[in-house]
Amino acid sequence: MIYFVGAGPGNPELITLKGHRLLKECDVVIYAGSLVNPVLVTGLKAKVYDSAHMPLEEITDTMVTAAREGKMVVRLHSGDTSFYSAITEQIHRLKTAGIAYEVVPGVSSLGAAAAAIGQELTIPEVSQSVIVTRIEGNTAVPSGERLSALATHKATMVIFLSIAHIEAVVSELATSYPADTPVVVVERASWPQQRVFEGTIRTIAAIVKEAGITKTALILVGEALKTDTTKRSRLYDGEFQKRQR
Repeated sequence: MIYFVGAGPGNPELITLKGHRLLKECDVVIYAGSLVNPVLVTGLKAKVYDSAHMPLEEITDTMVTAAREGKMVVRLHSGDTSFYSAITEQIHRLKTAGIAYEVVPGVSSLGAAAAAIGQELTIPEVSQSVIVTRIEGNTAVPSGERLSALATHKATMVIFLSIAHIEAVVSELATSYPADTPVVVVERASWPQQRVFEGTIRTIAAIVKEAGITKTALILVGEALKTDTTKRSRLYDGEFQKRQR
């Protein structure tokens, strides 16, 4: 069996109990290089591979060979496997080879970033939707999913893999969000090196450039990020029917 495991955002205590158990039990681990905290793969009985310089074919061939030898394999990805993990192309090759697999979710860096700023990303009557996306770079995005198109909703937006293009990001966002819309950048969320920078559509590009952030950071955008909101959820309203809790 091959397990695709979400390692969490960086803090080694944020891996799930199941993910932690599988790491202790497995025979082979292939982990996502500098994106995964090396503490998670230290002291294991398993043979450990760093996939940072392994092409897709080598990664999947290593997994298939180990599985056919009767070994348990953990493919350890950063964050949660449901966002930008590239597991689909790996799974396709495993299916072709007739190898069984299971996906074990993890804590996303999205959740870690929200925790870092101590805020909820949805606020009643302000924003009830969160858009998870990225800007077009080396990887194209569908035309209807460009930042400028998604920005028309004015929902809370969490932008992955785009910090190196911060000026292009704010240029597209500014087509719909007001210039004073809050923007927060969280670098290496939950790691010891975590840094948080607050600004607006107007100011965040200069802040990011000054801080020298070029990778491993999330961009959070939207009115829900205002810390002084007084909007209240009905969930704990005394008049709200308790069966809804």
